[in-house]
Amino acid sequence: MSTFNTQDGTQIYFKDWGKGKPVLFSHGWPLDADMWDSQMNFLADRGYRVIAFDRRGFGRSEQPWEGYNYDTFASDINDLIEHLDLQDVTLVGFSMGGGDVTRYISRYGSERVTRLVLLGAVTPLFIKTDDHPQGVDKSVFDGIKAGLLKDRAQFISDFATPFYGTNQGMTVSDGVMTQTLNIALMASLKGTVDCVTAFSETDFRPDMAKITVPTLVIHGSADQIVPFEATGKLAAEMIKNAELKIYEGAPHGFAVTHQDQLNDDLLAFLTVTAQR
Repeated sequence: MSTFNTQDGTQIYFKDWGKGKPVLFSHGWPLDADMWDSQMNFLADRGYRVIAFDRRGFGRSEQPWEGYNYDTFASDINDLIEHLDLQDVTLVGFSMGGGDVTRYISRYGSERVTRLVLLGAVTPLFIKTDDHPQGVDKSVFDGIKAGLLKDRAQFISDFATPFYGTNQGMTVSDGVMTQTLNIALMASLKGTVDCVTAFSETDFRPDMAKITVPTLVIHGSADQIVPFEATGKLAAEMIKNAELKIYEGAPHGFAVTHQDQLNDDLLAFLTVTAQR
């Protein structure tokens, strides 16, 4: 397997396909790099080098007891970029992964980065606060953590329904549902729970102003997990000259339900911005 060691010695797994300009993918919770297989295969076939990693505690990466916070996640991405000596990289983050690619730019700059894509991302702030009343109430995240600790397998199985919008007319295969559960159960329970705190409570609003590269924001209008009005809408407004695409009726897991549309939009964004 392809792995690298982070600053604190954690071994992280990654996949690295194709040749060309690099596109680095950061997955959502509670998944791993395999969620990107369709996008990676599509872009690698079209002349791009595509890299995806399993976040610490998830998938095939090591499961440390600590380090489940966005400064560490950004450091891990920096270690991977330096390990592969990537230049002119496009960062793509889905859901909680949108946070770590954003924090990476905020902490390490955009010298090696030429584009950013935020897909159903938790940026700029997920949780409800006095100055962010449209956010999700803390009790929801407390309930998620309690459900995971009581019966993680059943919680994740149930979570897949709103994640893919099958309660709102979307259709995904039994295989996708099985794969989603299998991937989630490979993760550290500690990491899975700690990440709920990280992605719900981290405030990325100060990071938004530091994003100066061309940015594409895509969000589903029917996202039941990361509400558009509290996240994607605001991110697109806060990032200078960001391009916003709303997938009408799409759920949170639109990388599966709207696979072809997403693949085409990613390719178009890579192609158009390269010509500027």
